[in-house]
Amino acid sequence: MSAPSHADPILTLEPFLDAVRDGLDGEGWELSGLQKTTSYEFEGRWAGESSRSAYLFFHREDLPDWASIDAFLDETSRGLRGNLALVLDGPVLARIRDPGRAMEGLTVLARDALPRGYQAPLTLRYRLPDLGENAAGADTEIRIKLVLPKEAMRSGFSAVSALAATAARAFQEIMRSPGLQPYWPEEDGSGSLGV
Repeated sequence: MSAPSHADPILTLEPFLDAVRDGLDGEGWELSGLQKTTSYEFEGRWAGESSRSAYLFFHREDLPDWASIDAFLDETSRGLRGNLALVLDGPVLARIRDPGRAMEGLTVLARDALPRGYQAPLTLRYRLPDLGENAAGADTEIRIKLVLPKEAMRSGFSAVSALAATAARAFQEIMRSPGLQPYWPEEDGSGSLGV
């Protein structure tokens, strides 16, 4: 039996993971963490179904620690699904005076950089480590995602790898944008990203 070609559909988690990793590695992102899980659900509408998931974490040596790419890949009886996310630690809440306006600005940055025709969720999240702390000091996290469509998995390894590389280049374009600078953490508020 011959080895599968890069054009054969991806049907399981491992080749899906390898294709995403290939695309991101090719753009200079290094795997810094990998977690695999298997889940079984016995109640509700998912009764009797199982899933295998992988969480991958990527960094670049030429970028600050507050910028990373996370990948979530999932294999279920309903097929494969996944997304890539640019994850940025942002400034404290006090520096983002208007969250609605921040979402609008981040939406424009992401829309201008990401490839057209893909689902791309945006999350602006605030975290207060302890209820006794001042809410103005809450941490901010920005997640700009690109959902990997089922068509990519059906098209095979090369298609998934190419889409992951395209997403990485788009994320790097977002990070280079002057419009992102107001959302950098305080310690990097006056520097520049070398991507």
